[in-house]
Amino acid sequence: KMTKAEVVSKISEKTGVEKLITLAIIEALMIEVKESVVNNESVFLRGFGTFKPKKRAEKTGRNISKNTAIIIPEHYIPAFKPSKVFIKQVKENIK
Repeated sequence: KMTKAEVVSKISEKTGVEKLITLAIIEALMIEVKESVVNNESVFLRGFGTFKPKKRAEKTGRNISKNTAIIIPEHYIPAFKPSKVFIKQVKENIK
């Protein structure tokens, strides 16, 4: 499991850019992706994947403690769909 600090360190080492600048860039990317998805827009990163809002249909659930049915309204959740290239790399390299 890799943390944001570890990602910043690795990118900083690979690019030669200071850690504070790298952190600011990563934070800006994450903010931009979040704002776009919240505004019902997709963010496509070629070779990596797409961040987008995904619609969940209305469904019936159960409140186990009260043993009653409840209606869960339709709603959106953030979703990530990896690119075919990314999926292929994972399949070939993780065993």
